[in-house]
Amino acid sequence: MVHAWTVSAPAAENPPNQPTAVDPVDTADTAQRQPARRGSRRGTAFERKTVMATADQHAQTLKNLERAAGKMATAAIARMDDNLAWYRNMPPEHRSWIGLVAQAGIAAFTEWFRHPEAPQAISTDVFGTAPRELTRAVTLRQTVEMIRTTIEVVEEAIEEVSAPGAEEALREAVLVYAREIAFATAQVYAQAAEARGAWDARLEALVVNSLLSGDADEGVLSRAAALGWGQPDRVMVVMGSAPAGDSELVVEAIRRAARHAKLHVLTGVLGARLVVVVGEKKPRSGERLWDPVIAARALIGQFAPGPVVIGPTVSDLLSATRSAQAAAAGLRACSAWPDAPRPVLADDLLPERALAGDGHARTQLVEEIYAPLDEAGSALLDTLSVYLEQASSLEGAARMLFVHPNTVRYRLRRVTDITGYAPSDVRSAFTLRIALALGRLQ
Repeated sequence: MVHAWTVSAPAAENPPNQPTAVDPVDTADTAQRQPARRGSRRGTAFERKTVMATADQHAQTLKNLERAAGKMATAAIARMDDNLAWYRNMPPEHRSWIGLVAQAGIAAFTEWFRHPEAPQAISTDVFGTAPRELTRAVTLRQTVEMIRTTIEVVEEAIEEVSAPGAEEALREAVLVYAREIAFATAQVYAQAAEARGAWDARLEALVVNSLLSGDADEGVLSRAAALGWGQPDRVMVVMGSAPAGDSELVVEAIRRAARHAKLHVLTGVLGARLVVVVGEKKPRSGERLWDPVIAARALIGQFAPGPVVIGPTVSDLLSATRSAQAAAAGLRACSAWPDAPRPVLADDLLPERALAGDGHARTQLVEEIYAPLDEAGSALLDTLSVYLEQASSLEGAARMLFVHPNTVRYRLRRVTDITGYAPSDVRSAFTLRIALALGRLQ
């Protein structure tokens, strides 16, 4: 009986009539031996060079491997401790798990060497001994270093553990198994990344939904911190329609745009809405000042066609509830202003929001416009009321008030200074009229 292990090699390097094999075969059938397939990933463009060992050599080598497995695992762990600083700095619990992985890897190789033709679930055999959390504590690069160290120890022991004449067979078996371990490692970390990405997406959507529903508490801060949210000095919420397609791709596109613009973001696709919580640090000397419209424009390309509303800027994440609710109210009312800019500030939609029943917008209009004018004296309110509701010019308002046009001009300028809205501007005049009506209803 002969045991064979194969290593892929370009077909051009093999003699035309060289026999190949991948499974144990009987020596009596050597003349009629045909190539066997051990998996489609070898590829038809490659033939295999075969390294064989007799049954006695294989049995003796296997027995030596079983005896030396513990010694090799101990040597691998000792070498990691000597050569890998990250391993030395790990907590004892993590080091013990890594030691178990190394032992499982050598034990799995021994079992694979016993039956090389049998299918082996290497990722389960080797990495199943460690908890899933270890993929967070140990990076892929560190895992590669750990595997390389273990394989080096096994390779150095080949001369000692192999039966006379079976050295090459064992060496090639180690190479084949090392390749399988590499594939298994990539698979484990890919699955962990997918699971972590799915969990992070759910956690991120939960944070965004909490802000939108007004249920933000300290738990939101801890969840956001787990997602990598820093402590930006300014926070706002941008809201619009979500584009069609995979929501994960939309969220990833938002993240790329945010990184390019040096913004912190938390993103969620909630039904038909795309909600982005945007944060930014205070600018250093020489950097541009914070402009919410500029920040929103950096992300606007990822929204579906239609209005995009920017909530008011707040100081921290918990306060972003107010920004989210204002943005949501603005998005609902934006259809009342067909010519609204894109993006548009939620505060620029105060009159439409008030007409749509937004109590916060009504209160804001009264407190920021009507109340300051009322405190400034009845002359300003009377002049503004006449100018907006009865007259269409300074002269007409002056005649109705029995004052000079310059007096009307002065009073209207005072209105602008107090409220920030110019009565001569059509849009501002509309906002002022709604504020006057709401103030009178108080």
